Amino acid sequence: MMLNMKEMTQKVETSDVFTNYNLNCESICAFSTKRGLQSNDADPYSAFNINPFCGDDPEHINNCMDLFCNYLNISSDNVYLPHQIHGDEILKIDESFSEISADEKAERLNGVDALISNIKNICICVSTADCVPILIYDKENDVIAAIHAGWRGTVKRIVEKTISKMRDEYNTNPEDCISLIGPSISKERFEVGDEVYDMFKNEKFNMKDIASLFPIANNPGKHKWHIDLWAANKLQLIGTGIKESNIEIAGICTYDNADTYFSARKLGVSSGRIITGIMITK
Repeated sequence: MMLNMKEMTQKVETSDVFTNYNLNCESICAFSTKRGLQSNDADPYSAFNINPFCGDDPEHINNCMDLFCNYLNISSDNVYLPHQIHGDEILKIDESFSEISADEKAERLNGVDALISNIKNICICVSTADCVPILIYDKENDVIAAIHAGWRGTVKRIVEKTISKMRDEYNTNPEDCISLIGPSISKERFEVGDEVYDMFKNEKFNMKDIASLFPIANNPGKHKWHIDLWAANKLQLIGTGIKESNIEIAGICTYDNADTYFSARKLGVSSGRIITGIMITK
């Protein structure tokens, strides 16, 4: 389903399985939901999932991949999903990548948490279940990026590093970029230990902007830190030069909406994953 609207990241359509956001009339980005399939709350893998790294049945993954590819009108060979490790490795998908063997593709995609490309009609994706998916489109050079930013990747400033690589590889100017921060865990639900707070602080994040103390349920007088991953990544985007008006936060908390989106904190890690992808269509 190709979109043709110029409004920056305006949500334009929700299907049974996918929600589309428009970054530009020449790109499409979408994230998956758990709706539209015969999902069963007792079976954490019964909803839509194309992530092969989380314990799901290969036949179910293939069936979901067929649905995804039919939706985008591309073949599965043109869908790229890395095996993420909560790091800051970034991979460029170019024409030569399509010419290597499937085994070599899998090897190169292993240990990668962000993809960039300027190839048309391929969908680069990341998978999440509370972590933050971030899409970027350089409308001047027709360059796209898909980023997986959990708290570890956020601390490692993977967003800043991805934009730097886009600049090096494609001469991207951040002022020409628009971005979407997709469904992920909210600050209100992302409770962390002091050690995680300290990691952000040691990496020079402005803690007043991204952290707050929240009372601990059923423990009067006690508090724990909560981190705002949406704000932490938005500030990175702005810091690179992307205009704040060109950044949209979906504002969907996966924990609070675990009936629609996968949430590792709510459902456990043994379940499917949200797929967030972006593709240049013209």
